[in-house]
Amino acid sequence: MAGSSPAASPARPGMLRVYLGAAPGVGKTYAMLDEGARRAARGTTVAIGYVETHGRPQTEAMVASAQGRGLLLVPRRTIDYRGASLEEMDVDAVLAAAPSVALVDELAHTNAPGSRHEKRWQDVAEILDAGITVITTVNIQHLESLIDVVESITGVRQRETIPDAVVRRAEQVQLVDMTPEALRRRMAHGNVYAPDKVDAALAHYFRVGNLTALRELALLWLADRVDERLEQYRTEQGIAQVWPARDRTVVALTGGPEGETLLRRGARLAAKGAGGELKALYVTRSDGLTSASPAAIARLRRLTEELGGVFQTVTGEDVAASILRYAESVNAARIVLGQSRHRPIASLVRKSVSDAVISGSGDMDVHVVSHELSASRGGRRWRPIDEPVPLGSRRRLLGWLLALLGPFLLTGVLSQTRHWASLPTELMLFLVLTVCVALVGGLRPAVPSAVLGSVLLNYFFAPPLYTLTIASGENVFALMVFVLTGIAVASVVSVAARQTVAAGQAQAEADVLSSLADTLLAAEDELPALLSAAVTTFGLRGVTIYKRGDEAWRAVRSAGTPVALNDATDVAEAVTSGSEAVALAVSGPTLTASEHGLLLAFAAHAAARLDREALGEAARQARRLEEGNRARTALLSAVSHDLRTPLAGIKAAVSSLRSEDVAWSDEDKAELLETIEESTDRLTGLVGNLLDLSRLQSDSLTLLTREVGLAEVLPALFGTIDEKRLVLDLPDDAPTFVADPGLLERVLANLVENAMRHSGSEVTVSVSGLHTGAADRVEIRVRDHGPGVPEAQRETMFAPFQRMGDAPAGNGVGLGLAVARGLTEAMGGTLRAEDTPGGGLTMVVDLPAAEPISEGEPI
Repeated sequence: MAGSSPAASPARPGMLRVYLGAAPGVGKTYAMLDEGARRAARGTTVAIGYVETHGRPQTEAMVASAQGRGLLLVPRRTIDYRGASLEEMDVDAVLAAAPSVALVDELAHTNAPGSRHEKRWQDVAEILDAGITVITTVNIQHLESLIDVVESITGVRQRETIPDAVVRRAEQVQLVDMTPEALRRRMAHGNVYAPDKVDAALAHYFRVGNLTALRELALLWLADRVDERLEQYRTEQGIAQVWPARDRTVVALTGGPEGETLLRRGARLAAKGAGGELKALYVTRSDGLTSASPAAIARLRRLTEELGGVFQTVTGEDVAASILRYAESVNAARIVLGQSRHRPIASLVRKSVSDAVISGSGDMDVHVVSHELSASRGGRRWRPIDEPVPLGSRRRLLGWLLALLGPFLLTGVLSQTRHWASLPTELMLFLVLTVCVALVGGLRPAVPSAVLGSVLLNYFFAPPLYTLTIASGENVFALMVFVLTGIAVASVVSVAARQTVAAGQAQAEADVLSSLADTLLAAEDELPALLSAAVTTFGLRGVTIYKRGDEAWRAVRSAGTPVALNDATDVAEAVTSGSEAVALAVSGPTLTASEHGLLLAFAAHAAARLDREALGEAARQARRLEEGNRARTALLSAVSHDLRTPLAGIKAAVSSLRSEDVAWSDEDKAELLETIEESTDRLTGLVGNLLDLSRLQSDSLTLLTREVGLAEVLPALFGTIDEKRLVLDLPDDAPTFVADPGLLERVLANLVENAMRHSGSEVTVSVSGLHTGAADRVEIRVRDHGPGVPEAQRETMFAPFQRMGDAPAGNGVGLGLAVARGLTEAMGGTLRAEDTPGGGLTMVVDLPAAEPISEGEPI
């Protein structure tokens, strides 16, 4: 490479400015050259590192004009590659010229092999490191993150790509915009492509729809970059105030049934503004003990995506604070949340989430939506599926018994020990009793226990005794502290007990789901394993999975006793990725709320499995279509010559016989007739094989199987092969077998003809019985002593349209063995290839024996 890089790198790299376009021809290169000329006019040293004019007269004129206005044109570097001379940017020449600004076109370009860097953006990075500012161009379709989207729009896969991060690091990105109609007019005038390419371009890549979609992609991508810059500026300047430059609506969700109402209201609000965005937020506790059911969250996530929004989950102890932090982080214009379910009395103790959000919302609008479960409409409190459930009925009953009887029993015991127990000790013992009641039965029985204990302490142990009057003010204070402390401690203990129960339930559910996952991974057919696991987990009599069709539910699979939807004790619904409803109907004991949540997880698993089955079936259909297309292509390619050759022979022979210009002798006429007969036989065999293959692939083959002997089938071969090369090895007591005689004739005809064609030797046909104990077999062997076939290629030769070795085109289309195997398998047999002892290939047709084979009979 000529030249050298500067010895020392500058302390500050150059700046990158990008002109972004939605499609070729919008004017990026022109805009880059125009800016370069303006900078040169202001006294800045500007060099043209590389400009691709694509033969466009206006661009070439602009380059010439720019040179006349003081721009330096850096010579290009020529690279010889495979006999062609390719021109690339000379990075060393640009560095040696040391301009203040370099113009480099087509940032996503792939350099010719032998260049210093693979991509031009890497050349630009080296120039930037030298402290030179670079102005460049790129089209939206070359950005790596949009390759798949662009391909789905235009049908064209872009080979030249550039990482988004390269363009995002640019100090300035300017969109060169043009309406699709204007760009198509520019192209029609010949200003973009050569005239011979204009019609094809306008009819394909440059359709109005394509250009409109690409333009929207460019605008949205640039809008996101502008939004990033705005957030960066607010962060650098320490601006906490929300700047709703884009109309974003945040919908706060609890996982409750009102979520769908809130999402739809938020979507309507977001749709009112231009470019409005919908963001759904679900806040979950860090301890994971209080959360909505996974199925409910999945439904809300799916609805959010259907409404064009983004679903986000965050973790936080303070729900209101988490909502506000998220809304501020996305620069939201408004927050939508449901009206509180708290009763007015509960609001006196602590603020509801909606009140707290309103208090801290600042400049953001807060929309509080009433719903069926809100307190103002008399709705009951909704409890998340996985929220700690109440204690069991037996524990609650035991707690109430302990609360009502325990204080009296403790009073009786302490009355007998007055001589050593003082009032403080008695207070502590009653406090312990209250804590025990809370541990067993929860907070509700613990409060009456504390109150009853205080009354008994006052009556039996606080002077004066046996009266509710308390002589000492200190004792009054002690009893009051006892009641308050007892209630407070009982509350904490009750919460801890409930969370312990919830943690145990969560652990049990996690174990069930983990076991379920292991079961599904180990099972070959996942759906029956899933349903069996549901029966075992919940102790069910039966479970049936239903899938909703166009008008009604359809039973898909059952385990245990089939369950009708109307007779089910519980039903869990889920939705597949294709928005098809799935229901899991169970019959058995009534499920608790927590167990129902677990059943929803089973339903979600079932929906996912049905999705996989549907996708698998779609993939299999696609493979079948692809195989069919390949087969048709191969058929047309292979058959074309093999049909033309015999037809040409027949036509030539017939034309010769009909010619009056030549007097044919009897021998010549016989030879021509023999040519016609051979060509006709060849065509008959080819068409027969094609018809057989078609019937096999369409499953329309009709079988007429019966007991058959080989001697019955062989005579049909003699008219189609060279009888002198056929050797028959048939014992007098040859076993019979079950087959379709007509189909077996075609099988043996194909095998014998194939062996004679490729071996050049005699072909031996033999038959023998094989005693297997359970189901005896008969093997028909077709042996040749030709070159044979390597073991690695033996399965390949049974595929349609396969010619082995150096078989010339026209020497069969490669259908014989494929048809032979297909017909054999249709009759319940197998066809395989083996080595012939001493060299050659043996084809073995294995068929069911018609009669038992004696053990002493040779194989």
